[in-house]
Amino acid sequence: MTDVASRLADVDLRIGEAARAAGRDPGELTRIVVTKFHPASLVRELHALGARDVGENRQQELSSKSAETADLAGLTWHFIGQAQTNKARQIRRAARVVHSVDRERLVTALDAAAEPGEGALDVLVQINLTDDPGRGGVAPDDLEALAERVAAAETLRLRGVMAVAPLDEAPAAAFERLAGYAERVRAVVPEATWISAGMTADFAEAIACGATHLRIGSAITGPRPARA
Repeated sequence: MTDVASRLADVDLRIGEAARAAGRDPGELTRIVVTKFHPASLVRELHALGARDVGENRQQELSSKSAETADLAGLTWHFIGQAQTNKARQIRRAARVVHSVDRERLVTALDAAAEPGEGALDVLVQINLTDDPGRGGVAPDDLEALAERVAAAETLRLRGVMAVAPLDEAPAAAFERLAGYAERVRAVVPEATWISAGMTADFAEAIACGATHLRIGSAITGPRPARA
């Protein structure tokens, strides 16, 4: 067994244990492997091990790796980083899911980037769980308005919410708030049931609070190479 295979198996075991401890079915959870700074060859290795959901934070890496791995059947690319509106077309070409929709201008840009006849793009509203307006994510007070704007977009499909736990707060408390925000979004779009939360250090707490999508990086991929 390779190092990647061993780490993947270990994380999946821990995910299963956390799900069962929370009274949940591990099969409800989607594990997204974040391959930031790693080469496309790692994505191929992960695919051979059964991984089908991979994520990127940067548009350039997303575009290049998705192109290099276009032959891999069943692979879903998730964009989880802060998105620039002028990169909306490139992001839409490469990703099937965008987790980081946090403002109306980005909704407009992603919607306008659709090609004629293209299917709907799955998106999640990113919520800022901190008091710092400079952090990514919509302020909770503006959540319903943004959800309504996504719901009105012709080529976008609102799937749920995403957030990153603050560094200065216990993850469980932050994810409990996120669960409440998710309920508010479901009041706008009942089908928006996804909760993207939990990374290497806090996915167990996220699972306990209802996360459906986990974004796991170095615990599976190993140390990140130096940024090019």
